[in-house]
Amino acid sequence: MTARIIDGKALSQALRTTVAEAVADFVKARGAAPGLAVVLVGEDPASTVYVASKARQTVEVGMRSFEYRLPADTPEAELLGLIARLNADDAVDGILVQLPVPAHLDTGRVIAAIDPAKDVDGLTVTNAGRLAAGRPNLVPCTPYGSMMMLDSVGRPLAGLEAVVVGRSELVGRPMAQLLLMADCTVTMAHSRTRDLPAVCRRADVLVAAVGRPGMIRGDWVKPGATVIDVGINRIPAPERGEGKSRLVGDVAYDEAAAVAGAITPVPGGVGLMTVATLLANTLIAAHRRRGLTAPAFFAELDKRLFGR
Repeated sequence: MTARIIDGKALSQALRTTVAEAVADFVKARGAAPGLAVVLVGEDPASTVYVASKARQTVEVGMRSFEYRLPADTPEAELLGLIARLNADDAVDGILVQLPVPAHLDTGRVIAAIDPAKDVDGLTVTNAGRLAAGRPNLVPCTPYGSMMMLDSVGRPLAGLEAVVVGRSELVGRPMAQLLLMADCTVTMAHSRTRDLPAVCRRADVLVAAVGRPGMIRGDWVKPGATVIDVGINRIPAPERGEGKSRLVGDVAYDEAAAVAGAITPVPGGVGLMTVATLLANTLIAAHRRRGLTAPAFFAELDKRLFGR
């Protein structure tokens, strides 16, 4: 069996096109574009690249981009003050603080300071609680994008057994909640799970989100399963030259692709959908903050994914 590749590049481009069309309609009706504020503290190389990509794509779909790059030694009070100003700024519909933040900052306190109505990363306790209660407002971008990728396979999710490997607040836990809403039978696996390979082999849908390159081997995958690889890991690639590296996922791709029915590649998979979904969340937040109904595309998508 050779797995179908779930093309994140094509899916993310289609989503960005949909967002751009809806933004144009929003501007015609409201006279101003939605705005996304991204805050970066420090100069982590990967985070710097991510922030630049988010800003560029925000502008490309017709939204306003507000970037705030703060020194690594920025006091917590100063960062919280900036977030408070962004909360009060009507031009800003979405706020994202790029993670990780420097060690001297309390991540939980920083996230808690964001207005839940502008929390386009879906990480505040309010949005996490709504998701756990089955009444999501703004959903974390990576899990939401992963659900769109699963939807693209065309295989109904109801009744399938899903295994999520990884229990982070950013990906694993919300991913499990979304799969539950889609009527899957869900197992959350993690570092303490006994006989992890056997648990994974049960999965019709296998989501890997552990941050360990190539951890999920091909013989862990049930024949015909759909595999969503959330991992983005940079490893040495001496075959490309001294000091070179390459990106790989949490799944041993070649092994898994020989067994799975469908699989996301790394790069070219979930990462691209994450940024596109961030733009979609900003658009949705802009509508809801003004008491407007979200564009029909997203209402139809939620009904198809979650029956709501």
